[in-house]
Amino acid sequence: MIRQSGKSVQKGLITLVVAALLATVLLPLTQLFAKAFYDRYGQFVGLNNFQTYFSTPALSQSLTNTLYISIMTTVVTVILAFLFAYALTRSGIRGKRAFRAVALLPLFAPTMMHGIALTYLFGNQGLVTTGIFGLLPFSWDIDLYGPVGIILAEIVYVFPQAYLILAVSMAFADYQLYEAADTLGASHWRKFWVVTIPSVKYGIVSACFVSFTLAFTDFGAPKVVGGQYSVLATDVYKQVIGQQNMTMGATVGLLLILPALVAFIVDRIVERKQHAAITAKSKPYRIKENRLRDTFFFLFCLAVSGFLLLLMAAVVLASFIKVWPYDLSFGLQHYDFSNVAGEGIGPLWNSILVAVITAVIGTAVTFVTAYVMEKTQVWRGLRQAGYFLSILPLALPGMVIGLAYIFFFNHPNNPFHGLYGTIWILVLANVIHFFAVSFITATTALKKLDPEFEMAAESMGISRAKVFWRVTVPVCTPAIIEMAVYFFINSLVTISAVVFLYAADFKLAAVSIVNMDDAGDVAPAAAMSVLIVVLNIIARAGAEWIAAKIRKRAAWTNQEKEQVA
Repeated sequence: MIRQSGKSVQKGLITLVVAALLATVLLPLTQLFAKAFYDRYGQFVGLNNFQTYFSTPALSQSLTNTLYISIMTTVVTVILAFLFAYALTRSGIRGKRAFRAVALLPLFAPTMMHGIALTYLFGNQGLVTTGIFGLLPFSWDIDLYGPVGIILAEIVYVFPQAYLILAVSMAFADYQLYEAADTLGASHWRKFWVVTIPSVKYGIVSACFVSFTLAFTDFGAPKVVGGQYSVLATDVYKQVIGQQNMTMGATVGLLLILPALVAFIVDRIVERKQHAAITAKSKPYRIKENRLRDTFFFLFCLAVSGFLLLLMAAVVLASFIKVWPYDLSFGLQHYDFSNVAGEGIGPLWNSILVAVITAVIGTAVTFVTAYVMEKTQVWRGLRQAGYFLSILPLALPGMVIGLAYIFFFNHPNNPFHGLYGTIWILVLANVIHFFAVSFITATTALKKLDPEFEMAAESMGISRAKVFWRVTVPVCTPAIIEMAVYFFINSLVTISAVVFLYAADFKLAAVSIVNMDDAGDVAPAAAMSVLIVVLNIIARAGAEWIAAKIRKRAAWTNQEKEQVA
């Protein structure tokens, strides 16, 4: 009787989770898809919107531009990230921890900040462009506002993600292959091409597709340094915000999602193959002493890290300088947002509020969803459908989610219509936008739990709820903290998922950065970006401190058990 009741609860939970995912992921996408086949008056026009798009040179050129930007970004970023990851995993250079920390800094900043930094360095009045305002006998003048600026900003934005993928891939090398190559007398280059590259090929493919997708769908960098160079993301913004042409916005949105879907499918296939290549017999890689190699990679990492720090420093410096470049004295007036287009400090507090709520609700919902998918034993087919819907947001650009939510939640017949225009639609968009990565983190943690916990509890008549609170949650606390920080940081920096959804009286910090940059208030935009970075670094440091405390407590507990034994 108890077992039958437990199964009923499991069925109810699975039904509830899948229904929620359908309502927040699949149905809005369906609405977006349908909208692309209607005109602005609600008449079915079939493929006319797509024909109009491709027959309009100004619009179709955006697709070509986006492909060019994405390909160039992918090639340069993956090469740089590969060398950086190789240096930190396969060489004996010093300062690896510092280099790793600097490489991840762009994750804490809005993508607009990278464009702003490039403006202060290479813009018309930039430090490099003017030779540090004439102090140096040389200068470097480049045409920043266009493809060059977008590609540079996208490289900075994409680099940390590509580096993380490749670093993880290189961490799983089997040193036995290198020993065999040494026995056969293979040279260093021979080992690199025959052993190293094949062992990380799936990581390279994954990094390429992730880099391409991120560059293809990004809105922040093209908005700041794109100038008149249009891409698909800015086209969606112009169609929806500028021209109120929602159907054409939906059409461009579908074009935006296609490469992301392809990358998503390929990445899933690659991930399975990469895991299949790891065996228990593999030996960890051993770093041999090589001074020439270490010198080269140290200088390379120093150059990459130096450039990233230079970008960050340029924004910080600009936020304190009174009037760039005419009055270089320092002041805090740019941190007073009351007289600029950003509409005061309110958007920052709004963003913090949204980020905190997103972190709390998103973490709880994601972890419970992962638990239901992993730990229930009924309706396997429905659980598989739920798993697919849970990782589907990984393939959805933020602008597509935002656009889909406009069509779905703004419909008067939708029972959830009341969410539209409130803080809760922003929270929901953020939760769904960043749901997939957190879901994968949660499922990975849950897979490490011994299933005998649930079996023993069931045999003793202990409810699953009690096991969940007393065993599952405490053991998975590090993963839960990681999920919360991930939601918080990304909710602060995102612009694409919320740019269509915020209310006029409830703007967010990322939106205010775009508005300030559009109005020419670049220094206040830089100041707002700095505040976001500082908040995210504090959040990350706090999470690391809590995680360290948990690990220390666990070590003490294990030591006490050993002493008792």
